[in-house]
Amino acid sequence: RSKEKSELIRHYLKKQGMFRPEASGTPLFSDIISLDISRVDASLAGPKRPQDRIPLSRVKTSFLSESGLSGDKPNGYHLPDRLDLNHGSVVIAAITSCTNTSNPTVMIGAGLLAKKAVELGIDVKPWVKTSLAPGSRVVRDYLDAAGLIPYLEALRFHIVGYGCTTCIGNSGPLPENVAGEVVERDLVVVAVLSGNRNFEGRINPFVKANYLASPPLVIAYALAGTMDIDFETDPLGKDPNGLPVYLRDIWPTQAEISNCVSDALNPEMFKKEYGNVFDGNETWNQIAVGEGDIYEWNPDSTYIQEPPFFVELTLDEPDITPIQNTRVLAVLGDSVTTDHISPAGAIPADSPAGLYLLSQGVEQSEFNSFGSRRGNHEVMMRGTFGNIRIQNKLLPEVEGGFTVYFPEDTPMSIYDAAMRYKEDEIPLVVIAGKEYGTGSSRDWAAKGTALLGVKAVLAESYERIHRSNLVGMGVLPLQFMPGENAEVLGLTGKEQISIDGLDNNLQALQEVIVRAILIDGSEKKFKMVVRIDTPVEVKYYRNGGILHAVLREMAAKVTS
Repeated sequence: RSKEKSELIRHYLKKQGMFRPEASGTPLFSDIISLDISRVDASLAGPKRPQDRIPLSRVKTSFLSESGLSGDKPNGYHLPDRLDLNHGSVVIAAITSCTNTSNPTVMIGAGLLAKKAVELGIDVKPWVKTSLAPGSRVVRDYLDAAGLIPYLEALRFHIVGYGCTTCIGNSGPLPENVAGEVVERDLVVVAVLSGNRNFEGRINPFVKANYLASPPLVIAYALAGTMDIDFETDPLGKDPNGLPVYLRDIWPTQAEISNCVSDALNPEMFKKEYGNVFDGNETWNQIAVGEGDIYEWNPDSTYIQEPPFFVELTLDEPDITPIQNTRVLAVLGDSVTTDHISPAGAIPADSPAGLYLLSQGVEQSEFNSFGSRRGNHEVMMRGTFGNIRIQNKLLPEVEGGFTVYFPEDTPMSIYDAAMRYKEDEIPLVVIAGKEYGTGSSRDWAAKGTALLGVKAVLAESYERIHRSNLVGMGVLPLQFMPGENAEVLGLTGKEQISIDGLDNNLQALQEVIVRAILIDGSEKKFKMVVRIDTPVEVKYYRNGGILHAVLREMAAKVTS
């Protein structure tokens, strides 16, 4: 590790009491970690980030505060309704994810819970959209061998496919009557899914609260139809005799799950599904492919286009130069995720990406998602900073991917503004708070940023992978000095920003001077740390990105 990183690690270990200098500088983790299993609570995560764990016992009481609703409804959050929809109604319940569904214990557990629910006569609420999308066909095989498929289907958990679905935004549309009421009454409704990600705007555009749960709990919430339930004290429903049915009545025991897994799962299932993986899919094998060593780009494709990353690439390394007279494209807050920067879910028809697809003759029903069109930079750059939930402080009253084009003070989409700045040959910067780029390590969050003409990001702190991705795309990550941020420094985003001290002698983690020219013409100077953390990253940055550096190295070997 670099000296700077080693010092940071030592500082952290000393602070935690885990660094023993007498042991030749080697951190010793001598404490024994003990875990009392009886104190481990069932949990969900949400409503906006996977790291926000909530014990199951507190989900009901936390929903109001976590979702930003007022606390003036002491008996829950019920409103007059037509579909029994309220704040907190569960409208999507999805057993999904390549990772969660690879665990036979939780999948069998979900199937057994469904079986008991059906046998006791309780059903999923009618407004809940349900789906089952395992990551492997083996899941279907062992659920079928266990006799659990009919019970899952009785609760409308039909298999809709294998692979990425709701977790990456492929939830499909809500029923029109459900979506209509959500919009008309401005309801905060819920998705519960057994996925990995629940960032804002990802799951469904009409769903503002998204919770990650185990597959059995997904079914439990589908049966309840609401977050306004305490499973310890509130019933899921009533049986045909009018008697209450609680979650504990249908929750399978560990012995039941273990016995069922042992009886239903065997290695032959994996051999059957994967033994002919290269020739077993007739549809895939019928796709026509071109011959030759070089891919032939189809200019009419709306899925795959030749990216412009290497346009005008020279053999020589360019010089590192100061970044002068930039405009601010966006001023963002804390915990801006890569989903905020580069959405993965549905493509709105009235967004720059949607309008582009319509102009290419693509019907809205064929838009698919940003995640599926990641091979087309024209779509992805139009979606950058286009999350429907992103909040740009330059337009605090508007939610979504909008900004102000300066110096005309004209509101417009972030993409349109970026293209106008590009025509004017004006470089751009983004200002943000803490944990910038947290979440999935989506490469397009950095690629799209670079394609919009953003030369630097000024943030309080960075998620480590996104920081390195920015460097890898030639975007300079700068970090405010401790105790400073945009608000402390009085930055509004209306300034012109210049970054001095950038030249070929740039060092990792060096300080630079940033100058902000205010509206009144006055100048404000402050220091920032260059978050290019290693000499290798300096090389990548000088080349305009890691791919440029690699290509130049390859070209040098060929020419020599």
